[in-house]
Amino acid sequence: MRKQADESHPDLHAALDHLMEAGGKRVRPTLGLLIGNMLGAPLERSVTFGAAVELLHTATLVHDDLIDGALLRRGMATLNARWSPPATVLTGDFLFARAAILAAEVDHLPLMKLFSETLATIVNGELTQMFTSRGLINRDNYYKRIYAKTASLFELTARGGAMVSPVSDDIVESMRDFGYQVGVAFQIVDDILDFNGDQNAVGKPLGSDLLNGLVTLPAIYYAELNPDDPDVLSLPNGGWTNNENMNRLVENIRASNCAKKAMVEAEQHVDRALERLGAFDPCPERDALENLAKYIVDRKI
Repeated sequence: MRKQADESHPDLHAALDHLMEAGGKRVRPTLGLLIGNMLGAPLERSVTFGAAVELLHTATLVHDDLIDGALLRRGMATLNARWSPPATVLTGDFLFARAAILAAEVDHLPLMKLFSETLATIVNGELTQMFTSRGLINRDNYYKRIYAKTASLFELTARGGAMVSPVSDDIVESMRDFGYQVGVAFQIVDDILDFNGDQNAVGKPLGSDLLNGLVTLPAIYYAELNPDDPDVLSLPNGGWTNNENMNRLVENIRASNCAKKAMVEAEQHVDRALERLGAFDPCPERDALENLAKYIVDRKI
């Protein structure tokens, strides 16, 4: 990933270094590498594809932070907190392009097509969220949104790891669903941590999604249980722009058991993912995939 800026403008090199130093769990490439190793994929292909996926993910974060006006990511200053909006957009564009080059180097045309389709899904989801999802309390919208935002990339990684392996279409589909289920659970837990996490560990202000007008699963549960709450009623009419009201709503959600209800849904998705692994013989990679799936709902940050 670092080599992708070696022959580029020095500021692009510095930006990529900054983004890499911010860390991250690298869950997506880990997922693809484990599946590839379990299924017999060539290691070089798995590594290259893992780098492509993680670079794509990094590019989406650069643009997301600019769109949201976020100044912190993983406890560090975002790129847009340090650079102008035009420079930030162009850096994200550069990372998208380099991610596509890496994906092409895997030399697997169906995988390249899937990579491009996933990028289109992510961008379409971001536009849908921007124009039609603010203040919307709707489960169907929420699940479509988190598929586009997060689960689609997990699905790409898991499916891709199987596609470059010598396995049947049924196994590729099984791994696709594994990635989907893990990705949905991952985003639900992220949304729970947005309310109940340690702010220093999460790396951004608690309740930031709701303060940006995005109603996530804990808030949906709260709205269903408290339909007459004035702050809930205000959401579809732009009430999310009132910081005082939204801060009160965030605190009410934090004091409720709605995060626990949302966690039950996340655990159900992890259980479905684990069922997909049951068809494979025990091996270190399968064990690691099970641990990764369980980690999704056990993590505290």
